[in-house]
Amino acid sequence: MSAYFVTGTGTDVGKTFVAAGLVRHLYTTGEPVWALKPVVSGFDEAKAYASDPAQLLAAMNHATSLQCIARISPWRFAAPISPDMAARREEKEIDFEAVVAFCREGIATHRGTLLIEGVGGVMVPLDARHTVLDWMAALDIPAILVTGTYLGTLSHTLTAADAMKRAGVKIAALVVNDSGDAVVTAADTAATLGRFLPGVVIATVPRAPKDVPMAFARLAAEILHRGGQTVKN
Repeated sequence: MSAYFVTGTGTDVGKTFVAAGLVRHLYTTGEPVWALKPVVSGFDEAKAYASDPAQLLAAMNHATSLQCIARISPWRFAAPISPDMAARREEKEIDFEAVVAFCREGIATHRGTLLIEGVGGVMVPLDARHTVLDWMAALDIPAILVTGTYLGTLSHTLTAADAMKRAGVKIAALVVNDSGDAVVTAADTAATLGRFLPGVVIATVPRAPKDVPMAFARLAAEILHRGGQTVKN
């Protein structure tokens, strides 16, 4: 199977939108696919149907009950803040090794393509000592870095990419998700980032709904079919 970690330059740049789009494309084309969102903050049980894990499950045409959500998102916290802070508010702590083990089990047991969506941005803390970057490095699988077209995205993206490179995390693709209100287009943003990230696959996702399915089809063809971490079952 092939496994990828979906991360972002920050919160609300479209990680779930991109992960769900890729999952939906693979599912509708008949390819085996599964997704995990192990850690979630800002989770409201009363609105679980609208949560990030529910969106991933829906993309796989899977039930979105709390039981199903718990299967792909064991660490859920109510406060919409960093996971370490959200856990402390509930007098809990995220077991970093347990999170890594959960993901490794998913990599080893699921067929086809597995997407593991992170939480927040690349450097968001998970506990007192570990960040999302540590999580990616521990799994040692290629990452899909999602960014936007908002003002400041160039610096945020290049900083995140540099941190990933230093940690030995391979970037399988950079996805520029159109923020919708930027003065610079997604294409121009991608072109600028490409000058500083030679060799990295860079894709754009448009705002127009009619163009989105084709964008994810192209992205899947560019990276997913090349293979991520391959595991023999």
